[in-house]
Amino acid sequence: MWGECHGHIFMNGVNYKAAVACHKNGVDKAVVRSCFKAYEEAGITFFREGGDHLGVSSFAAEIAGEYGVDYRSPVFAIHKKGHYGGIVGLSYETMAEFSALVGEAARKGADFIKIMFSGILDFNEYGVITGTGIPFSEMEELVHICHEEGFAVMVHVNGAETVRAAILSGADSIEHGFYITEEEISLLASLGTVWTPTVSPVGNLAGKGLFSEEAVKAIREMQTENIRKALSMGVHVALGSDAGAVTVPHVDGLRDEYAYLLQAADGDNGRLDRILADSEQIIRERFRRH
Repeated sequence: MWGECHGHIFMNGVNYKAAVACHKNGVDKAVVRSCFKAYEEAGITFFREGGDHLGVSSFAAEIAGEYGVDYRSPVFAIHKKGHYGGIVGLSYETMAEFSALVGEAARKGADFIKIMFSGILDFNEYGVITGTGIPFSEMEELVHICHEEGFAVMVHVNGAETVRAAILSGADSIEHGFYITEEEISLLASLGTVWTPTVSPVGNLAGKGLFSEEAVKAIREMQTENIRKALSMGVHVALGSDAGAVTVPHVDGLRDEYAYLLQAADGDNGRLDRILADSEQIIRERFRRH
């Protein structure tokens, strides 16, 4: 079974608020252990964490080895104050504050740094990203600070222009990357940047009645088509489901993600498996502190 290249141990795949409430009085260790047990039983031995602000990731890092899981974590994600990201991390206003957060992550055992460069999708309206991205010059400085400290950078980002800036800033992996164009796909290929497209949080919404079915279908088809192009252009496409997000249960979400990528690969599982193996190996090598 492939590794999970983008997940959140603290989320439960059903309800974000309930997941947070579960850990509000301290990490619910039984819940975390149950999650790792499920990965162990499924034969999933790699998990790249997306972070949280509750201390769950820190506990998860302590026990993952007991379940045979190579667990890589940023501890918490970092976002600019007033921008999207509070659900998974901590905020900064100045570069000094950002540097301090990188230092805090390092002291807490972070393997890499995760930064939020944009908002999320509006599942009711195709083409819309909530909030605004941060300027390219700021992206460059943030990534530079992380690299100077020996950390690879995982970036949450959507929207063609913002994704393009994120790639050019030197980010090591692009997470989500909805609404990109062939220009961004070409950049991903030429620079060797890893892309984790996380189709499942959109694809698994179909038929649930939670959002506009028309918008959900259009977003999923757009992302699938972009993945098809990326696979054909030699992009390092990674398998990450955003496990724990609503409608994306741990373990099963990864199976769903593979099915979406296989669709994009036109059913050619041999070619897809080679690409996923290569991308996962790159992540394993890059996303640890050097």
